[in-house]
Amino acid sequence: MRRARGSSHLVLWLGARRRGADHQYHWNDSWDWDEVSTPLLIDFPKDGRTVKGLVHPGRNGYLWRLERRPDGIKFVDARPFVIQEVFTRIDPVSGRPSYDPERKPRLGAAVTFCPGLWGGKDWTPAGYNPKTNYLYIPANENLCSTLTGMQSPYEPGKLFVGVDRPKTTMSWRQGASHIGELQAWDMATGQKVWTHKFPSQNWGPILTTGGGLVFLGGTNDRNFRAFDAKTGAQLWQFKTNSGVTGVPSSFAVDGVQYIAVQSGWGVDAQRMQARLDTFLGTKTEVPQGGVVWVFALRD
Repeated sequence: MRRARGSSHLVLWLGARRRGADHQYHWNDSWDWDEVSTPLLIDFPKDGRTVKGLVHPGRNGYLWRLERRPDGIKFVDARPFVIQEVFTRIDPVSGRPSYDPERKPRLGAAVTFCPGLWGGKDWTPAGYNPKTNYLYIPANENLCSTLTGMQSPYEPGKLFVGVDRPKTTMSWRQGASHIGELQAWDMATGQKVWTHKFPSQNWGPILTTGGGLVFLGGTNDRNFRAFDAKTGAQLWQFKTNSGVTGVPSSFAVDGVQYIAVQSGWGVDAQRMQARLDTFLGTKTEVPQGGVVWVFALRD
């Protein structure tokens, strides 16, 4: 059934692309908010009917709910899941955002925008639990970037991005006290129901189970955590050798369920930490290395 449903989705998407009936999360991107994770197939109620949905927490900081239809993809609604200072409105029919021109990077100006370059959520996948009907989002709140536009000649083999890279900075929103969040959104209402906050950034992919748990790593304290999927209460944590940016998985052997995850810090999480340390004047050391940790869920 999973293979058949996935194949149908692929055919639908390809058909929609051929007819031009797809959805663009935002146009003329100047903030590096390219989408890097796939939407989830979640059916949800809306205006008295069940929508065959495509749900996606975007890098641009909006939670998008779309409808997958035989004639293409249709916009349903969108809500910000982090503070978003670039969009001024979302067209209620097309889903096309309007921009604040002062928040759009351009030549000869230093422009600050929130969320920053990594967005409200980057590549780390969200998770959906059909028993709670909640979508779980690994979010980063209160982070902003400043880009200074610069005219530069094209040189083959070198970066060509139109900004003064040494002047590219990251900052916190004024008055902010945290960055990382684990959010739960009720797909029946389209509303956020709880948030767990972390002082540092969150680069933790989501695993949610039929037993009512949400597993998440992603913080610079190296902890791997389990939460109550309904209430958001933290139930357990374990300090690993490094930061956990791997995707957790679950499997069973001889009636015992296991949770496995790879612990190893680097790439985007490490780069974001370095920029935060520059802004804050701190130095955060997260050990490197890749180790697969396996935990048993026993009675």
